[in-house]
Amino acid sequence: MDENNYPSTKVSQGKIRPNFPKRAVITAGMPYGNKDLHFGHIGGVFVSADIFARFMRDRIGKENVIFVSGTDCYGSPIVEDHRKALASDDHIGDIERFVRTNHDCQDETLRLFYIDVNLFAASSFGRSGIVHKEVCGDFFIKLISNGHLVKLNTLQFFDTKMETFLNGRQVVGQCPVLGCSSEKGYADECSLGHQYDPRDLINPRSTLSGEIPEMREVTNWYFKLPGFNDKLKKWLRSLIQIPGHRLFMVKSIEEFLEPPTIHITKNQIDVLEVIVKELPGYTRMDNGKSKSICLLFGSLEEREDACVVLRRYSIRYRTGKTLVPFRLTGNIPWGLPVPDLDGMRNLTFWVWPESLWAPISFTATFLEQQGKNKVDWRDWWCSKDSKVYQFIGEDNIYFYGVAEMAMFMADQGKKPSPDPEDGQLQLPELIVNKHLLFLDKKASSSGEVKPPMARDLLAFYTVEQLRAHFFSLGLGIRNVSFRPKPLNPTADEKDSDPVLKEGNLLSNVFNHAIRTCFYTTQKYYNGTIPIGKASQEILTESNDVIVAFEMAMFQHEFHIAFSIVDRYIRGINKYWVKNIEYEKQSDDNNIRRQTLIDAFHMVRVACVLLHPVAPKGTDMVREYLNIGEEFWSWDRIFEPIYTFMKNPSEHYLKHLEPRVDFFEKHPRQVCSCFKD
Repeated sequence: MDENNYPSTKVSQGKIRPNFPKRAVITAGMPYGNKDLHFGHIGGVFVSADIFARFMRDRIGKENVIFVSGTDCYGSPIVEDHRKALASDDHIGDIERFVRTNHDCQDETLRLFYIDVNLFAASSFGRSGIVHKEVCGDFFIKLISNGHLVKLNTLQFFDTKMETFLNGRQVVGQCPVLGCSSEKGYADECSLGHQYDPRDLINPRSTLSGEIPEMREVTNWYFKLPGFNDKLKKWLRSLIQIPGHRLFMVKSIEEFLEPPTIHITKNQIDVLEVIVKELPGYTRMDNGKSKSICLLFGSLEEREDACVVLRRYSIRYRTGKTLVPFRLTGNIPWGLPVPDLDGMRNLTFWVWPESLWAPISFTATFLEQQGKNKVDWRDWWCSKDSKVYQFIGEDNIYFYGVAEMAMFMADQGKKPSPDPEDGQLQLPELIVNKHLLFLDKKASSSGEVKPPMARDLLAFYTVEQLRAHFFSLGLGIRNVSFRPKPLNPTADEKDSDPVLKEGNLLSNVFNHAIRTCFYTTQKYYNGTIPIGKASQEILTESNDVIVAFEMAMFQHEFHIAFSIVDRYIRGINKYWVKNIEYEKQSDDNNIRRQTLIDAFHMVRVACVLLHPVAPKGTDMVREYLNIGEEFWSWDRIFEPIYTFMKNPSEHYLKHLEPRVDFFEKHPRQVCSCFKD
């Protein structure tokens, strides 16, 4: 493999370094257009995606990176929340105005948190909405022509009181999948993404009337997902060989690739034995410690036939995870129209499949805005030289890790492969974060624990304090609780605020190191950095830190990347104190001079590494250094600071006034007048 191709490695500065793609697309999920963003949207996905996008711009050039996201404008959650809003406020307007208002709020919130998306689009309006409709229609027709769609007659919930079919969150019950911990089961999927036959939903209720809905037959287009089982398994095996893929994601996807199963409690075995001849053939598995037995079937159709028999005899059961046909269409009025084909008319896309294609639409829209041809999106999504990184939450693994990968394979033709050729849709790299809890509990707008809105946090913390904290949490390996002291009713007044740990590294430790460098330069060297080579000890340590940080980012181990910078920054002050104390004792000005040269080199390296995390503060440092944007380029990461100056001996730093902070604290943290 060519050394410039992902994911091989190369040797530079005597160190093994990872190779990055020549171009990259970064996506960050799609928030529903029914509300503004809460802390989970920002801290659980967007901050990580933005920091990685900023890093990639520095690493491979900002012209080679596109970061897109947008409002998911369609779907039953929006319809339901709009209905509730209308009931309480006549000024909400129609559903499109409702979505536009929320989209504008989301866009503003992202800007407040320095989320630097190239395009935050919308799937239902504006130019992005038009392009999205075109892309969805083309993708749909391609799937049909490639033979990967089928028409199926299924049962759908119908509210007889309201005389309407019910979709998605218009039905609420309990998920029938064994072991599911979801708080809510909806029409044919739960809040954790488990798919099931609507008939299997436990205790269904209509959210429109509160009544028990009945089942009526409808016909829809379905993607033949079960046929991709072996290809998805092969793709998963290849993932294990590539650094950076989170094992819990692989394990979660593997669960969906298991054979069709039914679980029945052991206290119903006697009844099961009576009807065994009416069931399709199965293999019985009995784990002695479990309270249930497992019936394993040879096909999904056989399992569904067995479910019909079990329901007829009122035998309670739960189905296991397995691949089922993936629904593409529905009859919800507020949805993207599906092309009329093969006698199927007046259908709309189900929100999940069209949202999986949306980042392609947004990429095309952005390129068009840049004066390029919108079909150039294929250079970014279909090239071996490019890579798509998708940041998602753990709840959405099924859709992105199973349905999307299979549909992208299906775009190839009638004989798809998990290893697409150059020019075909490449399979994105998923960067999955675990749950960001709130005060040790899973927060949800529809659950008992309500999440704080993202903007509310800015009443207590600066943006860069929050960005540093969220980035350091290690969501790639475990669920983590967000515990802001001002919002924690059980917090002791004497306790420190856990959210400020990383922020204090910036506002206290790094601020002190940078200011010491500037003030020393102003006091002893007339505002110019003394010219000289950094000591070998500092160069070696700095180069090691650069390579270690780069590898951590390559492998998406963001908490490790932050800890590397943390140790390095704390070392600047320790190095300074040690050497200046020695200089005072020996009265040797050469020690001060070399220490300042070394400290500026470390500040320069730390600023570049922290630039994606704290863009405002680090850019202020660059401005005071009086150096251009090329300062951030990783093509020059090992170069000393003097190479960015036209004439180092006459390069004057911007004068730093006393008590000027590069990384500020929030007013509440420094002024008693803000205390409650």
